[in-house]
Amino acid sequence: MSSAIPLHRPNRHLLVRYVRPYRRQLLLLAGILAATIAIQLATPLVASWFVDAALGDASIDELVVLAGFATALALLGQCVAIAETWVAERISWGATNALREDLAAHLLHLDAAFHQAHTPGELIERVDGDVGTLARFFSRFTVYVIGSAVLIVGVLGLLFALDWRIGLGLTLFVVIALATVLRLRVVATPFSAAERQASADFYGFLGEYLAGLEDIRASGARAFVLRRGVELTRGWLAARMRAQMRGYGMVAASQGLFGMGMAFALALSAMLYRDGSLTIGAVFLVFRYTEMLQQPTEQIRNEVQDLQQAGASLGRIERLLDQQSRLTDGPGNRLPSGPLALEIDRVWFAYEPGTPILRGVTLRLSPQRVLGILGRTGSGKTTLTRLVPRFYDPDAGVVRLGGVDLRTVSVAAVRARVGLVTQEAHLFTASVRDNLTLFDDGVPDERLTDILESLGMGAWLHELPAGLHTLLGAGGNGLSAGQTQVLACARLLLRDPDVVILDEPSSKLDPATERLVQRAFGRLLADRTGIIVAHHLSTFALADDILILEQGEVLEYGPRLTLAADPASHYAAMLRLAAGDDIA
Repeated sequence: MSSAIPLHRPNRHLLVRYVRPYRRQLLLLAGILAATIAIQLATPLVASWFVDAALGDASIDELVVLAGFATALALLGQCVAIAETWVAERISWGATNALREDLAAHLLHLDAAFHQAHTPGELIERVDGDVGTLARFFSRFTVYVIGSAVLIVGVLGLLFALDWRIGLGLTLFVVIALATVLRLRVVATPFSAAERQASADFYGFLGEYLAGLEDIRASGARAFVLRRGVELTRGWLAARMRAQMRGYGMVAASQGLFGMGMAFALALSAMLYRDGSLTIGAVFLVFRYTEMLQQPTEQIRNEVQDLQQAGASLGRIERLLDQQSRLTDGPGNRLPSGPLALEIDRVWFAYEPGTPILRGVTLRLSPQRVLGILGRTGSGKTTLTRLVPRFYDPDAGVVRLGGVDLRTVSVAAVRARVGLVTQEAHLFTASVRDNLTLFDDGVPDERLTDILESLGMGAWLHELPAGLHTLLGAGGNGLSAGQTQVLACARLLLRDPDVVILDEPSSKLDPATERLVQRAFGRLLADRTGIIVAHHLSTFALADDILILEQGEVLEYGPRLTLAADPASHYAAMLRLAAGDDIA
């Protein structure tokens, strides 16, 4: 995007898209602005009549009428200003909220690789910070610039009618002031873009390190985090000062030029008054209109500053909306009904080119069988499970469910049949019911109660002060890690998926709690095709088959009981090692 022209064609298209639903309100705003301009032009004119009448032989009644007229104009101007603010705010909040919703939906649609490359804080700054910059710009920029231009033309026209020399002199000053401000805007735009980027970098850093607060405290890394925070805020401050100094340059330039214009207008008016060409009321009118010329010029300057910031924000929003998910929907919209077999056929996958995580993995899991996956950290266990719900697509090879290549089916259709429970089960600040249904009001309470009872959480539910409507905070409000995992299982049971993935679901549980949670896992995996990733070998009691990965390749694969009975198998060696650790 060119810094000199921040509103190129795609940006204008974006503006039109979100402002179009408010065409009637914009027309109303334009009408209000026209009334404001008329009142602004009329008020000094009435005041000049009053001055000339007071210095002449006008009666008290005539002066009272003129004073009442001026007062009425002032009151009407305030009412119109209130109406203008109300209409403009409705337009700006409506348009920007619609843009926020679309941005949030777009981010949710993007693939996992995009979210790994961008921190939550950075994306929040895009959705809230950049869009917030547009709030005033959406509703007022065009109307205010046009309105200010009309006011300037009206004032200059009246000054020309009063005396052509005054009108011509002030016209030159206005042209020079606007040209100077617009030139300074071209210079200032890239500095505003740099300031917004520095802001996004800081919030990205803040979100990332707040998420890892416990690890930072435990590892004694607070000094590093504080130092890095200081470095980012210093960079942000420097970028902000550079951007603001350019803005102050526009202010100083316009105010200096209009100071000179005011001196010129007063000097020329004094000469014309001495020659008898102007009355004292006319001199007052020149003074007031000269002051009024500065206000719309300053308005245009302010809008240009908003354009400078909005141009940078629009560019970043446009680039964000241009981001496309690397996962494309296939022509199919459903998988075969009934239990699903899983096939992994010569699959290769890498997060970064040249460093494959999975190397030609092949396996076939029959419907309603459960696969346990073991391997060292970094062997590709979690990566393999993320290919099944299409968080990623393989670089080579095929992943099939029910004999169907997942790339030929829509992402939504795949995820409707696949459920995932991880070690980081997330609870929202909402009721128990909303945490289970994810805010679906159509699920009856009886079904939720039955599911919790079947998972051994009935006593816990009955102890809650408001039952299903008890509010839980983020993190569960005192729930144990085991209870949180059981609630995650209940959430998945409501969806009734055909394929269930348990990725390290018990890694944070002690052995006693893990045994309690096993009941929920068993209930979840019953009559379903399942995958379990775990380090605790006891979790694999639920598995029918075992897959051992080593550096992204299949080291061993077969029925669990067969491998356990084979003293030469790697799985049997692991069991013997675990038994020895237990005895020790």
